[in-house]
This record gives sequence, C-alpha cells and structure tokens, in this order.
Amino acid sequence: MAEVEIGMAKTGRRAYELDDVAIVPARRTREPEAVDLSWEIDAFRFEVPVLGSAMDSVVSPATAIELGRLGAAGVLHLEGLWTRYADPTSCFEEIAALPADQATARIQEIYAEPIKPELIAARIREVRQAGVISCAAITPQRLPTLADTLLAAELDLLVIQGSVVSAEHVTSDADPLNLKTFVRRFDIPVIVGGCASYQAALHLMRTGAAGVLIGVGAGLASTTREVLGVGMAQATAIADARAARMRHLDETGVYVHLIADGGMVTGGDIAKAIACGADAVMLGAPLAAASDAPGRGWHWGPNTGHRDLPRSTRVAVEPVGTLAEVLVGPARSSDGRTNLVGALRRAMATTGYETLKELQKAELTVTPRGTS
Repeated sequence: MAEVEIGMAKTGRRAYELDDVAIVPARRTREPEAVDLSWEIDAFRFEVPVLGSAMDSVVSPATAIELGRLGAAGVLHLEGLWTRYADPTSCFEEIAALPADQATARIQEIYAEPIKPELIAARIREVRQAGVISCAAITPQRLPTLADTLLAAELDLLVIQGSVVSAEHVTSDADPLNLKTFVRRFDIPVIVGGCASYQAALHLMRTGAAGVLIGVGAGLASTTREVLGVGMAQATAIADARAARMRHLDETGVYVHLIADGGMVTGGDIAKAIACGADAVMLGAPLAAASDAPGRGWHWGPNTGHRDLPRSTRVAVEPVGTLAEVLVGPARSSDGRTNLVGALRRAMATTGYETLKELQKAELTVTPRGTS
C-alpha cells in the first residue's frame, strides 16, 4: 500500500474507515428471504452475526438472554457493575442522573467496589439457565486471578478483551502474561482482542484463539485515540486482520474468526465490515440506544471507571426502539438505527450474496470522506 509523506523523515499508510468504502453490487440480486445470516464459532451457531458489547450500558443478564433469544449473543462484562453489586439498579439510576461535569469522577468511585467471584458465577448461571449461549468478557490483567472461577462457572464462550491486547504482556515486576497458556487452558472457545494490525492479529491467532476482536478506539464512547493517540481506521484494520487470517490458515489449516468491534451504527456499516473480512460484529452504542438497554439512555465503556486514566466517557444515546426493534425490527424511521439485521439482509440481497462468506468476497470502492 502506498505511503503518504507526513514530513521529510516520516511516512504513514493511508487508512480507511467504514464510511470511506461501499459495496459494489454483483451480477445478480436475491430475495432477502434467500439470504443466510448465520455464523458458527467452534460448536456454537448463531442465527445473526452480532455480539452485544461487554459494556454495562449494553449487556445485563436480562439483555444477554434477550439477545440470545433473538439469535445473537450478549457478552457480559465480568468486571462491571453486575459482578460488583448484588443489585446494581441504584448504580445505573445514579449514573444516568449525573451532571456531565461529575460523571467520570463519580463513575470511578462506583466502579471502585471490589469484584465478587460468587457474583460472576451467579450471572453466568442466570444466562445459562435461560437456555441461551453464555458469553462473558474479562481483561487479561484479571485473567490469572479469576481463571478458576470462570472454569467452575461452565461458561460457553470467553472473551479476553482490552483496549489493546497482545499475545504477550510484559511487566517489570512479574513474568510476562502469556495468553497462549490461558487460551489453551480453557476447554471452551476463546475470543481475544482488540487489535488493529496485521502482526498483532497474527500473534493473537497463534495463541489458539477461536476468534479475534478487531478495533482500537473505534467505538462511540471510546476516547483511546484522543487520550493515548492510539488507533486505526476500522475498514483498514479489518482488511489487515483478514490478511493475517489467510496466512494463519495457510500455515496451520485453522480458520480464526474475525469480529469487528466498534465504528458501526447501521446495518450498512455491518455489511461493509463483513465485506472487509469480518465474520461477525460486536455492537455497543447501537444496542445501548434500545429503550430497554440497561444504560437508560446513556452509554459508557469499561474504561470509564478506570481509577487512574479513563479512556472512555459517558455519552447520551437517544432511545430508538426496543432491543428487538433495534436488532430485527420493524424499523419506524429511515436513519438505519433500527432493524440492523434486516438492513444487512437487504444489503446482501441487493448485492447478490447468499451467505456471509460470500459477502466477504464482495468488491469494494473507496471514496474518502470529504471527496466526491
């Protein structure tokens, strides 16, 4: 890829967001009912390629169950309010009522409550007993201390997630945390991320992970790009990870799933993420805009409560419909924020692709924002 000169001694690659690309229609169209939106990871099959992001404003045990019933999956945040408080209802009410200038400081205080391992087991059990696939997320830093709790809870699908996750985390006061050791210890599929480069994605695939999260600083509530200066345009990040997957598949014969995380608002965004190479998407803000989402019209990321350096913020999200309406419709407006699955289905039918795997082969055009 051609590089752009930043200055006499520094160049950089041009990168593209999902808004910069469009899917080119193929030579045929299809009936929307003839489109298959299902995807599988390990032994688990989902009817739609959507994971609810591991954020307290998006996924509670109740919304995880609802997403499961709708054919998707909700990822519980195992370091969030549901594992710190037996009944966090008052915490959600307080966060929703906070003045803007006090929100981050008070959220830090609320999240200072210790995590309780017994609540981790209870939340996972609640989802499992509803008969849907249980999925939950934890940061690499917490993994060593909570691994036994997770194993005992009989979780179905584990996500090891942080702003940026590497295969080996180096620390000055202990041995490096080697994700490969933990991924292979769990007898369940593990998704790891986020990452946003070819090399990082390839290294995470080599841990034995079943899936890799793609996206750094792309979400609505994230301030990682502003606070740390770290990130990557989402369309390019997915395409780079796709190249890493091709190499890993050639080397090992093992297919690793890519889950695009952040930067998507509409069903068209989801379609473009899959066309770039994703197998599924992880949605935060679009689901937080559901009237029955736990955030009560607000959305914030896991790092909002970080005690030293918050890297996400509380943002208002206007409710647009129930969780079911956001995901599968019917839509009552034309802004693309409801019936995300219907829009994806229609996009595939319009461009002639029957399955998600076929959509990954779609031709894309690039028109960077600000040009015509």
